[in-house]
Amino acid sequence: MSNTWVKIYTSQQFIKSEIVRQVLVDYEIDAVLMNKQDSSYKFGNVEVYVHPDNFDKAVEIIIQNEL
Repeated sequence: MSNTWVKIYTSQQFIKSEIVRQVLVDYEIDAVLMNKQDSSYKFGNVEVYVHPDNFDKAVEIIIQNEL
């Protein structure tokens, strides 16, 4: 992943990260997932990244929606 994206959220549960990503997309913020979980045992993290220009707005949305 390029250095132009910043991590905004991390969870060990894929579905939680996907919900955060989808909420951000609903607010017209480009967000991507990076799944760092082991494919066999499902341990590790799933991270959500946004563009640095959207970081403050994304944090505000996450807090407002209690994600």
